[in-house]
Amino acid sequence: MLRPMQFERLLPLRGMLLAPSLLILPILLVGCVAVGGTSHAAPQPTAGQELVDLKRAVDCGAISAEEYERMRHQVISGKTASAESSSASH
Repeated sequence: MLRPMQFERLLPLRGMLLAPSLLILPILLVGCVAVGGTSHAAPQPTAGQELVDLKRAVDCGAISAEEYERMRHQVISGKTASAESSSASH
């Protein structure tokens, strides 16, 4: 254990260690940030994949036959549900 006199001699060293630590810390933290600026958004599904998904949804009972037909026609005509909802909000 340090006696009070020994502790007082170490106080100047504390300042000498603090300054380099303050310089190194931001450099270390920058490494935690993602670099490259790439987007990790999921790719848009193709019309074929949307039709397969709709068929699965109607087969398992998640949507009704009427909903299936309406959404299938939207996919075939090139209108997706997300495109319609965004155009309706404008």
